[in-house]
Amino acid sequence: MFSFFEKNTEIPTADSALPGRAQAIEIDSVHLVTGNPLHGPWPEPLQVACFGMGCFWGIERLFWGLDGVYSTAVGYSAGHTPNPSYEEVCTGMTGHNEVVQVVFDPTVISYGELLKHFWENHDPTQGMRQGNDTGTQYRSGIYIHSEEQMALAKQSLADYQLTLQGAGFAAITTEILAAPDFYYAEEYHQQYLIKNPGGYCNMQGTGLHCSIPSTTAGDSVNVGEGS
Repeated sequence: MFSFFEKNTEIPTADSALPGRAQAIEIDSVHLVTGNPLHGPWPEPLQVACFGMGCFWGIERLFWGLDGVYSTAVGYSAGHTPNPSYEEVCTGMTGHNEVVQVVFDPTVISYGELLKHFWENHDPTQGMRQGNDTGTQYRSGIYIHSEEQMALAKQSLADYQLTLQGAGFAAITTEILAAPDFYYAEEYHQQYLIKNPGGYCNMQGTGLHCSIPSTTAGDSVNVGEGS
């Protein structure tokens, strides 16, 4: 994704972040691909996952194409500025990451399978960038909605780190956090690659495969704990 702003590679403090605004960005209510709502509340048994993997345009297309995914939306999360604009996020002074919110049916696709797609479709070792996209908004992140998700995310990170290490990659830099506020991105970003079929997509994986994690009896997880 392209921007004319100078890229910040350090997350600002809450005190130094841009002030933002009280009013949320308004977007259409229906997903252009699935035909399902873009806003909750979500009916049972649907669950929510949230991932940062670089430019959110291609990442959203990856997830909306999976069987069992009910809806997706792109937005901003894990920062300080309330209801940020895209231009503000691009300055690096909101602290937000570009993320995709994935609403899925766990009876059709498991959270572990979503994690497999997460790890295999970007390089989680690059810190504050993804390929040629540089800045805090392109960092790798998993934003957690339950203790089970936290256990699976941490297990999958440990397993995939061994795979990457064996292939000569550096340490994983992915942040794993209890889900912060999610702010919808502007309407033109939603399902961007349907609206712009030839649009920019910088999604590239490492070429290495990740196993699907499974829960282990007796896991004790602090949902508020980062990676």
